[in-house]
Amino acid sequence: MNSNTFRMPGRRSAAAAASVALAAAAPLAFAAPAHATGGSDGRASAVVLRTGLDVSLLNKTVHVPLKTSLNEVQAPVSAEKTALTVQVEGVDQGRPFNVLRADVASAKATADREKAEGSTTLAHAKVHVPGLPLLSLIEVEKVTARAVCVAGGKPVAESNVLGTVRVLGKKVTLTAGGTTRVEVPGVGDVALDLSRTETTSRTAAATALELKVSVNPLKLNVAEVEGAVTLAAATCEAPGPAPAGPADVKPQTGVEPAAPGVDEPASSGSESLAVTGGSTSTPYAAAGAIALLATGAGAVALARRRARD
Repeated sequence: MNSNTFRMPGRRSAAAAASVALAAAAPLAFAAPAHATGGSDGRASAVVLRTGLDVSLLNKTVHVPLKTSLNEVQAPVSAEKTALTVQVEGVDQGRPFNVLRADVASAKATADREKAEGSTTLAHAKVHVPGLPLLSLIEVEKVTARAVCVAGGKPVAESNVLGTVRVLGKKVTLTAGGTTRVEVPGVGDVALDLSRTETTSRTAAATALELKVSVNPLKLNVAEVEGAVTLAAATCEAPGPAPAGPADVKPQTGVEPAAPGVDEPASSGSESLAVTGGSTSTPYAAAGAIALLATGAGAVALARRRARD
């Protein structure tokens, strides 16, 4: 009788331990892994003026590269610049030389995980090159460029040249999508490309004006200038997508649906207890089952040991 009195609590303890093991294993069986959230920032840039010129002085005995930019900005770090002049040294007999003067010269670039945008505006501007102190290489009333890339959207590139444009003192009519050539005897020639835009599935680029320059004033070889000048340019790259995460794991309460064209098996009347197929929860359920068996077996062994004592 005393033996039965001690064995009954042992069996109840084993059952209670098994219940605790089941409760602990259940969350393990159906826990879903965490998802990574958010994508990468987009990228954008903008510049008012960029030059890549080679200046030859004194009958080409001295070569001075004239590579400079005005108000060049880049994002993800949002930035904006509004300087109105750019000055260089060493190309005008040791004196400072103003390459550009403008009433408005602004460049802005912003980027985050939703949108990237670059934009530029240049108004009432004159660009000079060495050898032509009194004659502008180009004068513009207003030029703009804008590139916008929205996450998941189609990139947009826009550029505009508004008002009068003068090249080497001559008023010119620009051709959209083509090249305009201006030749001035005794001075040089300039080729202009107007409003160039390019887009891909994730990027956009816009340039208001791009000039190819060849200047040798009066063929005196005092200052010969060759190269390229860009006015108002902007680019963008769309924000990247969020990294792909594992699929959500959900508890299974019935038989998975059969593939199209495949006959479903006959119901056994206990569908709610069946879990079939290679579900993503299978490894978690297996781990929970192993933990349950191990814990239950330990509880039973402990109860029996107490009963014998």
